[in-house]
Amino acid sequence: MNYKISLAHGSGGGKSRELIENIFKKYFSNPVLDRMDDAGVLKLNGKNLAFTTDSFVVKPIFFEGGDIGKLAVSGTVNDLAVMGAKPAALTAAFIIEEGFEIEKLERIIKSMKETADEAGVIIAAGDTKVVEKGSTDGIFINTSGIGVIPEEIKTGGAMAKSGDVIIVSGCIGNHGASIITSREDLGFKTFVRSDVSPLNGLIESMLEVVPEIHVMRDATRGGLATVLNEIAIQSEVKIEVLEEKIPIQEEVKGVCGLLGLDPLYLANEGRIAIFVKEEDTQKLLDVMREHKYGREASVIGNVVDNTKEPVVILKTAGSGGRILDMLSGEPLPRIC
Repeated sequence: MNYKISLAHGSGGGKSRELIENIFKKYFSNPVLDRMDDAGVLKLNGKNLAFTTDSFVVKPIFFEGGDIGKLAVSGTVNDLAVMGAKPAALTAAFIIEEGFEIEKLERIIKSMKETADEAGVIIAAGDTKVVEKGSTDGIFINTSGIGVIPEEIKTGGAMAKSGDVIIVSGCIGNHGASIITSREDLGFKTFVRSDVSPLNGLIESMLEVVPEIHVMRDATRGGLATVLNEIAIQSEVKIEVLEEKIPIQEEVKGVCGLLGLDPLYLANEGRIAIFVKEEDTQKLLDVMREHKYGREASVIGNVVDNTKEPVVILKTAGSGGRILDMLSGEPLPRIC
């Protein structure tokens, strides 16, 4: 492991996992944290609670389709929802640089309120710190969230099983591409709209028709490829995905082609990967496609085997496929 922190350690990919395994888990290890899911699951007074926290340092803070405030609320709500929880309340803490415009702060707070209302959650507590100019980059936001998991819902990254079908809820890579095209120094004249959105309504409708969803994971930092690798490792399975089945907008392909990026590693903030029994696939797709955040839901592959050597294989047209690794670096700083 590097002796100094690099941007890659915050990418959500291999370096992030290395940092967690070698430093954080070394001291923080416990049965809740060691599950390595998007939220910790706690038993309190007979109820299963999901509890999560996240920090948002995106640059630029305003981008096509959203801003750092919408991102903060959506990201935390989604981390709860993919654990099967019904999000109830969030906290919001702000680190604001001296000289930051009040008008921008109010835009961000208004956006957080609107997103929280859409998700049906309240901001129950908060904190504000102001630091000297140059000590941060405008504004950073930390949010935590809590929700209740219904007793009948059991889902998690370690629950993928041989034969499971893998679904993504929509086109991938939009958020990462939006951040790229919104950066003034890159000079893009057209913009990709971010997918950032609270997904608890979609997930709740999914669980109503298929309570036994094995895995749900929002494909944020590190993109779809990294998320699939994380699940393969947690569940000790071999995964195969079909390249031609993965939905990607032409605009995202164009941005990636221009900059030499792979959309499978671009961040998403409104997309989830789902692992479900084959017999439940069609009814799950039907209900997803009725929701505004699931209309482009697609089957992209399946779990082919249990194995002590987890791997993700990308099957391409006219070839036997290649290993799809976890993100190893940081192709784009500050995407969340």
